[in-house]
Amino acid sequence: MTSGQRLRQIANVLNGSTLVGLLLAAGARTPVSTGPRGLLIASRYRWRLPFAAAFTVGNVILFRAGPEFARANPALLGHEERHSTQYAWCLGLPFLPLYFLAAGWSLWRTGNPGSANVFERHAGLAAGGYPLRDSAGTDPRIHQTPGGTARERYEA
Repeated sequence: MTSGQRLRQIANVLNGSTLVGLLLAAGARTPVSTGPRGLLIASRYRWRLPFAAAFTVGNVILFRAGPEFARANPALLGHEERHSTQYAWCLGLPFLPLYFLAAGWSLWRTGNPGSANVFERHAGLAAGGYPLRDSAGTDPRIHQTPGGTARERYEA
């Protein structure tokens, strides 16, 4: 790990967000394994909310798919890693209301929760499965990729 990745890991432990992520994973009975760059991967998350293929709480990345999918998808893993850094910058759990405000703003402006969301834009829209601009008439939770295949759901 780089010094920045170690600092993020320590910050997210101290601010409590990684502990909340681990508690969420335990409550959802998802197995947790170590991932790259100080991240923890919780796989096979089955709770209904949030509507996402993957989402991050502290240094814990929760995937609906198995761990093999997480490790084989470096773009999505990198996107979620940037959210982990955002938790550290926001001093932990204040990230959540800030994120939801940004998602609401984006939903109002573009019809989806990511395209105008500052956190998603900084994490990389394409890697998170978000359209780069408004896709009128599409369900905000499901995105058609340019090849016509449907992504499972936006990450969070």
